[in-house]
Amino acid sequence: MSVDPVTSRLAATGVAFAGQIASAARRHGLDPDLLAAVAAQETGGPESNAGRNVVGDGGHGRGLFQIDDRWHSFAATTAAMDPAQNADYAAGMLEGLLKQYGGNVREALSAYNAGSPAATGTRTRWSDGSDLSYADSVLRHYQRLTGSEPEEPAHSTAIAESNTAIASVDALRSQSQRLPLAMPPLPMRALSLASHPRSFHREATNYLQLVSDDTNETGS
Repeated sequence: MSVDPVTSRLAATGVAFAGQIASAARRHGLDPDLLAAVAAQETGGPESNAGRNVVGDGGHGRGLFQIDDRWHSFAATTAAMDPAQNADYAAGMLEGLLKQYGGNVREALSAYNAGSPAATGTRTRWSDGSDLSYADSVLRHYQRLTGSEPEEPAHSTAIAESNTAIASVDALRSQSQRLPLAMPPLPMRALSLASHPRSFHREATNYLQLVSDDTNETGS
């Protein structure tokens, strides 16, 4: 019998229900460490990678990923307390949110917790005094599991770069509108003179001839 290496790695870091989490992540194309980090945030608590299959949030949060029965009919069923089905439901939610928000992990996590990509959500105080938003706390769990932050899909980076390029073009267009207007084109005659300048030569003046001419005119 072969052992799933992802399940083994997650279990080695203290992740509870590692097999169920790894399987759900695989079915939905998710990073298993990210899904495990959400479980740790929901039912593990600060400094713990192990989630618990419990009822919380005043009786409304069900199972490993605390699916809320006020918003999800699934949470009102007995399946919600099965770790495998709970993990699969949570993975499906997270997969949809990541697609909805262009692969932005932080926005998807905020929406998972509070319904909005810009929400602070549930705050968690860690033992070092850090008071973190929901998304930041999940990402801290992720760093504990992997030593790094989750990567976003390449296409979201390309979108960001294209938006920057568009902004740059708009900035150039705005700057060009503030530049002085170009001079109107010169008439063809002016262009001809400019391209074929005339040359002038200084010539000596014969003043004696001028005086002689004046005398002759007076006498006549």
